[in-house]
Amino acid sequence: MKYELVILGSGESGTGAALLAKQRGIAVFVSDMGVIPEKYKRELDSNQIPYEESKHTEDFILGAKEIIKSPGIPEKAPMIKKIRANNIPLMSEIEFAYRYKGESKIVCITGSNGKTTTTTLTYEIFKHAGYDVSVVGNIGYSFARQIAIQPTAWYIMEISSFQLDDLFTFRPDIAVITNITPDHLDRYEYDFNLYVKAKFNIAKFQTANDFLIICKDDKASIQYLETNKQNPKILFFTMNEQLNTDGAYMNQNELILRTNGEPFSISINDLSLKGKHNQYNSMAAGISSRVAEVRNESIRECLKNFKSIEHRMEPVASIRGVEFINDSKATNLNSVWYALESMKKPTVLILGGVDKGNDYSEIADLIKEKVKAIVCLGIDNTAIHTAFDSMVPVVDTNSTDEAVRKAYEFASNGDCVLLSPACASFDLFKNYEDRGEQFKNSVRAL
Repeated sequence: MKYELVILGSGESGTGAALLAKQRGIAVFVSDMGVIPEKYKRELDSNQIPYEESKHTEDFILGAKEIIKSPGIPEKAPMIKKIRANNIPLMSEIEFAYRYKGESKIVCITGSNGKTTTTTLTYEIFKHAGYDVSVVGNIGYSFARQIAIQPTAWYIMEISSFQLDDLFTFRPDIAVITNITPDHLDRYEYDFNLYVKAKFNIAKFQTANDFLIICKDDKASIQYLETNKQNPKILFFTMNEQLNTDGAYMNQNELILRTNGEPFSISINDLSLKGKHNQYNSMAAGISSRVAEVRNESIRECLKNFKSIEHRMEPVASIRGVEFINDSKATNLNSVWYALESMKKPTVLILGGVDKGNDYSEIADLIKEKVKAIVCLGIDNTAIHTAFDSMVPVVDTNSTDEAVRKAYEFASNGDCVLLSPACASFDLFKNYEDRGEQFKNSVRAL
């Protein structure tokens, strides 16, 4: 059997792409080396989309005209190497979905940190302003599924560097790079420059009519811009200077958003999201919205009333004067740096998981200044002990129940217990959401 399109991977992006392909009359086949989750299997069955699980049938795959791959499949996977060797076009799900977006417009957000908050805040601003808008990508439905079931005039999209691989035409009207710090280097030959280049794929096909919004305080982004010319109009957001051009910046306690030479300001005291990292997120979301000509009052009301995202600096409970905060989404050191930077109380830090090559010296000064003890939550905590044993007490635990109890023992009235792991969660948990939920349950059990 020859298929026009084969999709490798049956998660949200793969199944969404299959639904869109079927809707458009494309002969599609889904192949997954793992077990397909029941909810996606039911969808494939009900839409009469053929699939296989726990294997890849080479005749089906290598006979395809085009192939979509899940963002989770690395380039070094044997099947990907065979596809490359056979010169079969290989694309990401967002590239495929882009063909069918019609006249709609896209705000696309990537970055090592802050992209989920920035994406969600941008979506809420557009929605509050009455725009026909959906949030897609790593939040909500996949881009392909949203187009298949309920297309909208605007798509606010959060995507990772993996999803930015294998693009040929994908062109967001407004692209945002929140920041770029070392993360997922195992997928990029442990070469940070390759990771930076992957992030800038977001602007690869943009034109002079599009916008690229960049943090001017982010060293990696600015260094890349110095040697790589970009086609779109570039707007900056920064805390370190007052801009004389369109963009976003801080002026004492005012956040300024300027487009077409017209400034709009809001006091940082009025921002619902607190902390330096969230001021960056608010600037990125705010200037994206102004570029899209969203009303100032909609921007102001959302910046003032937006609720924090689950698993990102999420208050859980206060027990006998000890505050517990769930920052399970902090899967790299830069996220932890911002979390610790925002802490105003003595902190017991719960750290650890699957280490992606962290250089813990990056947070050493903040550990000395703000942390009274570290509770490790992971199978191998050697690197954490090596980095911090000489600074603060460091103990090992094997579950969130044990970690929460140990952290509570270290804490005093007026202290904070912060889960901000700096690592992936796959050694003890399904994902960072599972880790965060278990942490919250353990805190409530106290």
